[in-house]
Amino acid sequence: MTGGSAFGPWRRGRRPAAAMEHVPSPVRRHIVSVPVGPDAVRLAREALAGRFGEVGVAPGSAFADTVVLVVSELVTNVLRHASRSPVADVGITVGAGQLVVSVADAEPRLPDLEPGGMGAGLRLVAELAAAYDGDVSAEPAIDHDGKVILVRFRMPS
Repeated sequence: MTGGSAFGPWRRGRRPAAAMEHVPSPVRRHIVSVPVGPDAVRLAREALAGRFGEVGVAPGSAFADTVVLVVSELVTNVLRHASRSPVADVGITVGAGQLVVSVADAEPRLPDLEPGGMGAGLRLVAELAAAYDGDVSAEPAIDHDGKVILVRFRMPS
């Protein structure tokens, strides 16, 4: 080519489509602290379902129903196994094509995530995550003497 470069500068605010494909999507995160008690499951479900539109989950979709069921099971486990926790911190984080549900409590004992060691609730959670190319993990909490259960899903397209 003569008389200039084949690659001109980007105009302000306009990038070629190929460049846009490589820009990572922003991470969106919502966390709610629910008091551990009779209303905990309902409060967690309602709080997170109310944020679905903001994080790209179609309310009323099969995926939304799956996420709500996972939240229900994990908060129920807090009620059963970490009842001394004053609150459960329940969150959803979306970015890079994944949605992660997190539930933190004040019980430091990590659950057995081996197939033979899981109770019915965690087994269901693991199966639901696997249906969306996801998984379940548990780790000690960073900021307190508890734990965090993480459930990862690939976001449906």
